[in-house]
Amino acid sequence: MGKSYSRRGFFATAGALAIAPRSFSAASRAALLVSSPMPAPEWALLQRELLRAHTEACEIFHARYFDERNHLLCFPRWGTNDGPDDAIEHVNDWPLVHALGGSERILELYRAVYEGHIEQYSALRTKSVPMGRNGMYVREFPPQMDWQHISEGLSVFNLMGLSTPDDARLIERTRRFAGFYDGSDPAAPNYDKKYRVIRSMFNGSTGPLLRPTTAIDWAGDPFDASHFKLEHGERNFDEFLAHFQEYTDTVCDSPLNLQSTTLALNAYLLTGEKRWREWLLSYVDAWVERAAANHDILPSKVGLDGRIGGGSGKGGQWYEGVYGWAFSPIVPQTGKREDRNRVPRSIVAFMNAALLTGNDRYMDVWRRQNAAINSRAKELDGKLQTPRMCGPTGWYSYAPGPYRLNGFEIWYVSMKPADRALAGGHPWIEYLEGRNPTYPVAALRASLERLRTRVALVQGDRSTPETRLADNALEYNPASVASLLQLTAGALHIARPPWSSTSPPQGGAPLHARLRYFDPDRRRAGLPEDVAALVDKLEAHRTGVTLVNLNPRRERVVTVQGGAYGEHLILTVQEGHQAHAVNGRSFDVKLAPGCGARLVLEMRRYSANPTLGFPWVS
Repeated sequence: MGKSYSRRGFFATAGALAIAPRSFSAASRAALLVSSPMPAPEWALLQRELLRAHTEACEIFHARYFDERNHLLCFPRWGTNDGPDDAIEHVNDWPLVHALGGSERILELYRAVYEGHIEQYSALRTKSVPMGRNGMYVREFPPQMDWQHISEGLSVFNLMGLSTPDDARLIERTRRFAGFYDGSDPAAPNYDKKYRVIRSMFNGSTGPLLRPTTAIDWAGDPFDASHFKLEHGERNFDEFLAHFQEYTDTVCDSPLNLQSTTLALNAYLLTGEKRWREWLLSYVDAWVERAAANHDILPSKVGLDGRIGGGSGKGGQWYEGVYGWAFSPIVPQTGKREDRNRVPRSIVAFMNAALLTGNDRYMDVWRRQNAAINSRAKELDGKLQTPRMCGPTGWYSYAPGPYRLNGFEIWYVSMKPADRALAGGHPWIEYLEGRNPTYPVAALRASLERLRTRVALVQGDRSTPETRLADNALEYNPASVASLLQLTAGALHIARPPWSSTSPPQGGAPLHARLRYFDPDRRRAGLPEDVAALVDKLEAHRTGVTLVNLNPRRERVVTVQGGAYGEHLILTVQEGHQAHAVNGRSFDVKLAPGCGARLVLEMRRYSANPTLGFPWVS
């Protein structure tokens, strides 16, 4: 890491290809010329239709659930069941739709909704919840909340830079939000630089909460719940409180706090300021050391003095803490205990560190943890089973098969054959491995059907703002990007719900992609009009992608970038039997009308400094 690579491209001359410095002038643009006719593939037609269909679908959704101020039309509350994080999740994945090539209208809508959301929840006050009395947002950020829910509330914000990396307001906010966590903001003393801990599980723009949390802190102000659809199984507000009765052990650092590193990552990607990179790696490295000191298991509780299991002035155990390895609280409506271990969500931070450094030791933490858990396997009911939880009496909550949570993410980052077994099975992986050739068409058709079904649900929704909580319409969000991410960019859809059985739900994660595309003519992110892309091969050093221009009359130019943030160096690009040197983050392809080609890219992944700057910006 640390190298900067020039951005170079191709130009056609006298029927041959030669290397030339990139030029983005109107008269001349360096590009790899593709002039072989390609009949319009079905996958390409479906891909463009899916991108097109999002505009009307999102407009219908926006008109139904937001007012002219872009405030969510609901009964707004503080709380982790139906609070501010749920409100902004109504436009989850809209930044990705635009960044993949969706219309400018999508960009306009989600940016307006984000501004309206900040305004709406900054003005709202709690009565019973102490930390919300000056606003559910303070300085445009949760004043004190846990990082399962803060991260979910950042699912939109953390992806906005993909399309608008030069937005001055976005840059200022990202710096400010990241500054809440690196110890630089005296008004938000969340981070202890000496011990490398975030000083509470409840933290935010007003600093850490240094007392045990109460049920009211989590559930929000009392209200008559009988008028609403309650999405989490409770039947009344008393059960809201009972749900959170055991959510008290929060004066400690927790792996969930690692999700704050995405703010620092974005600050670095937007500004290039090394302080953000240095803090992120220092904090993640502290957890690498803690796992090593805890027999290769990430502890779920670290005291304010940096000691594993410490906190609240008393001795503790590594498996304690809310959302920890031993966290199995009682479900009030059943009286039974439910496992709520959220430690696996923290892999987001280790992927952030791997993206910045290319160092495999960050994935090795998770390999060793999986191996340590699998070493506790037992034969139960005639089946090999492995645990998911650990408490005072040892490991428990055994389930059939090996423990392989986050196995896919480990393999996706490393691309090591040894990691493949824990990645699990998925139709997309089978396609990449040549065993499921019908997947692109099937997946895109399913995404179109999902989008149309969601629009029908919106149009059939008979709820009113007075009978809607902030999480009631989440299931109607029409954005359907999983297949687009996989097929166009070789990318992960790290979101909720989980994309596969081996990955827990995540919130607020950055984009992890093998490729990204830009339209140099329109100076924007995403595939140009009429252009479709299909990634069919992901290997450690090689990527296969087909590009096609569906327009029969006009040529299109597409910029192909290595990685979501230019973190993958492209060494060569091969079309047919000819390979040509690139040695840069990106190159241009000029697609003649109705033409396309399959390209094979030789790459050195995670070898260039990542940035959100567009490829034509030096």
